[in-house]
Amino acid sequence: MHSTDRGTTPAELRRVVSASVVGTALEWYDFFIYGFAVTLVFNELFFKTGDPAMGIIIGFATFGVGFAVRPLGGFFFGHLGDRIGRRATLVLTTLVMGVSTGLIGLLPTYDTIGVAAPIILTVLRMCQGLGAGAEFGGASTLLAEHAPAGRRGFFTSFAQTGVQIGLLSGTAVFLLVELLSRATVLAWAWRIPFLFSFVLIAVALYVRLRVAESPVFRRMSADQTTVKLPVLDAIRHYPRNFLIGIGAHICDTAVVYIYATYSLTYITKTLALPRWVGLTGVIIFSVIVIALQPVYGALSDRIGRRPLNLFSVVFTAAFAFPFFLLLDTREPVLIWIALVLATTLGFAPMIAVQPAFYAELFGARVRYTGFAASREIGAALGGFSPLIAAALVAQAGGKGWLVAVWMIFTAVISFVAFWLSKESKDVDITAAAMPVTQR
Repeated sequence: MHSTDRGTTPAELRRVVSASVVGTALEWYDFFIYGFAVTLVFNELFFKTGDPAMGIIIGFATFGVGFAVRPLGGFFFGHLGDRIGRRATLVLTTLVMGVSTGLIGLLPTYDTIGVAAPIILTVLRMCQGLGAGAEFGGASTLLAEHAPAGRRGFFTSFAQTGVQIGLLSGTAVFLLVELLSRATVLAWAWRIPFLFSFVLIAVALYVRLRVAESPVFRRMSADQTTVKLPVLDAIRHYPRNFLIGIGAHICDTAVVYIYATYSLTYITKTLALPRWVGLTGVIIFSVIVIALQPVYGALSDRIGRRPLNLFSVVFTAAFAFPFFLLLDTREPVLIWIALVLATTLGFAPMIAVQPAFYAELFGARVRYTGFAASREIGAALGGFSPLIAAALVAQAGGKGWLVAVWMIFTAVISFVAFWLSKESKDVDITAAAMPVTQR
């Protein structure tokens, strides 16, 4: 591996990649475990309605609140990232996410403090959303600006690898917790995954404080070419790309939380199968995604971002109905095959390309803000999928066909965004200048 053309040494690049994977994994572990807890315990501990199905729906509503505030995190921390630096902002998001997650593990339940429990839980979920709103954009921007030209897709794909490691870790922890008796889980064991976040904060801070600031940002700071209001400049100078960024993230957000979160509810509650069937499926899903990220990232450096993006959403739409037909067989092996196919050909290529794709949509002076803000607006629109899916299955009498329709709808939106995008694998992302207009 040779030094990049912008002065990043091989050793520095390895540190950036490692810090991105570790830091992003730890932050998204925090974000994902809330979804598992909603499915497995929160409906009994915090959202007591007398109707278990309604408790899950309310729980998924609070899960979606985290997505509703993610654009605010994208705007606020994105602004800081373009003003004070990528690295310093990532340290702040680590603290916001880690502390709010750890506090959930200390929270009294409904039986102890009544309605205050779900209210405080929702506030802490909002804090998680603020941190998550800038995490991926910051980690990807830092990677993209350190990566050598021509291999940006490969190196930035490791940011998404970190996200999936977070999903895998959260799933594995809850799978271990589920080995205990149900009474033990409800009494205290559910707190362990959340309290563990306090330990993870220290790890994430350690790796991130050892990483050098982006050479692109260092140059802008030295030349005093940073902008005062990157949010306005991103929208003013890149209106088309901002809208593309919103639409591009709707499908993958919607389907991943159907695959990795709502499928647990569908398998355990609707199909009445053991929890280990769903949790094992999500683990298989995560392992495949992790393995394929650098493969698809490197492929995008050869054939481009646009072809992979278009293929992935077309396959996702085509596989929506077969996915639920395989789940409805109630056969564990067929359920796992459904998740494997959804991952390998639909979800994995889409998200592997995403870090480079978004980094290339915006100029250096507004990259963090444009990336994080546009992507997280898309996340907010797609992130209510578990809530929508729960309501649709209830409406369809326990069948998943309406959820398949919803998946196809989100795929169409993202298809339009990708179709309107331009191939960007060869753009110079070191350029700080912004166009007067964008046609």
